[in-house]
Amino acid sequence: MTNRWQGRVVRLRAVDPEDWEAHYHWDQDSEMSGRLDFVWPPTSRARARRWAEETSRQPDDDNLALEIEALESGALVGHIGVHDSDRRIGSFSYGLAVLPEHQRRGYASEAILLVARYFFQELRYQKVNAQVHSDNTPSLALHEKLGFAREGALRRMVYTGGQFYDLMCFGMTAEEFAARYPELASAR
Repeated sequence: MTNRWQGRVVRLRAVDPEDWEAHYHWDQDSEMSGRLDFVWPPTSRARARRWAEETSRQPDDDNLALEIEALESGALVGHIGVHDSDRRIGSFSYGLAVLPEHQRRGYASEAILLVARYFFQELRYQKVNAQVHSDNTPSLALHEKLGFAREGALRRMVYTGGQFYDLMCFGMTAEEFAARYPELASAR
């Protein structure tokens, strides 16, 4: 059996209602939320539970919420959410978070590549976009390492921790993906 949502180090899966507790604890990490968006106000357990229950339902469009599990341990190590999916133009974006204790193990890279492969090969999308805060040095390096083109910067578009930051825009086309990752682009 082949699972197109599984790589060498991670498996992507749908959000289960039982995942609420992990997300509730993740939301308490102000440093992590500041790198993703901004420092979120405290949330309730009930709200986290409701989010997981609602998110666990199959979406009506191509926007996906996926959990990242480490293959070796089965541990829930992060989350990747696809958003801004536009079938007419054929572009999509994503947001990603891997817990600090699980970073630098290839989980983020593989999750991004699995999602890109699915959107390019199964849904016929032609471009993936990513936006990264200019102070998020690890994520900037990750996108450059993966071969994303730096397409520009939206100046002072992020405000967190009392400072403004630029929003760095990255992109990769289906053709660039196929050229850089022929083993993924041709995998069936």
